[in-house]
Amino acid sequence: MNITEAKEILDPTFGFTVGDTDSVIQQLKLPKDAKILDVGTGVGNLAIALALNGYRVLTGEPADDDTIYAKQAWHENAKKVGVDHLIEFKAFDAQDMPFEDNAFDAIFFLGSFHHVEENSRDKVLQECARTSKPGAIVCFFEPNQNCIKLIMELDPSHPEVADPNDHTRGLNLESRKIEGTMFDAFIFKK
Repeated sequence: MNITEAKEILDPTFGFTVGDTDSVIQQLKLPKDAKILDVGTGVGNLAIALALNGYRVLTGEPADDDTIYAKQAWHENAKKVGVDHLIEFKAFDAQDMPFEDNAFDAIFFLGSFHHVEENSRDKVLQECARTSKPGAIVCFFEPNQNCIKLIMELDPSHPEVADPNDHTRGLNLESRKIEGTMFDAFIFKK
């Protein structure tokens, strides 16, 4: 199944996010055997987009996350589009990841970084640097002003966006930004 077919089957939030995420996934040209981590599963939109591109994905969020964004029916969504066999779930906290050093070729966040407490964001970036391999990609998709305006209309208490660049001090990461329609991609290379 391709992205267009999946957009017709899945909830509209998939179509809302996949335009920006899929184009960046395509640009990154990761090897098909890349070891990929998706931080902040939610409804599984990013894990599903990665799997539809042929990648195996480990995804997770904290077991004690009781926000409206966590514990969604990601597995059912993945099953609907035939990629559930490519996605594995493991509960974990991004501030203290239970993974070895240099474990991943790519680490992705879709709209989850700005939900991390401000005083914990440096630690999340440190964990990404620790668990990513040399030459790996760490990619944060954060809502841009177009997107956050829509979100705030529905949920005025929603947190403001965060710029991961503000939390990379001392990590020696190359950085670039790809602006999207709704989500900007902050891409770091170790």
